[in-house]
Amino acid sequence: MPDVELDVIIDAPVQVVWDLLFDWQRQGEWMLGTHVKVASGDGASVGSVVEAFSGVGKAGFLDTMVVTHWDPPRRCDVLHTGDIVKGTGTFELLELPSGRTRFVWGESLELPWGVVGRLGWPIARPAFLLGIRQSLNKLAAVAEADARR
Repeated sequence: MPDVELDVIIDAPVQVVWDLLFDWQRQGEWMLGTHVKVASGDGASVGSVVEAFSGVGKAGFLDTMVVTHWDPPRRCDVLHTGDIVKGTGTFELLELPSGRTRFVWGESLELPWGVVGRLGWPIARPAFLLGIRQSLNKLAAVAEADARR
């Protein structure tokens, strides 16, 4: 299972970042090529189901997630239950001095497609990480703009 962890420092308070992260429908503002909606539950409690479609037009995949841990404004864990993306994800926010936040995005994923997925991961990994990094940088920009309002 490939483990991935990236972080970003955001010049905004933890609560502002949390509110942006878990306004699920706003995730498309900062997450590269993704549209998110709450499929069941309130999206703000254990057991809620969230669906994220990643792709362009109709070409892409659906990532379904169940919230397994909800501790605002510090941590949310999800279980990926889709056909393509399986594993766990963690969103963790750490309060820093001067009203700043460190956001840590972690994933522990099961690769799809057996041997093909395992062989392809070293090739796909850099592009995957680049997309996440771009998304985190955009998250920071949006959260910082929200904090100035």
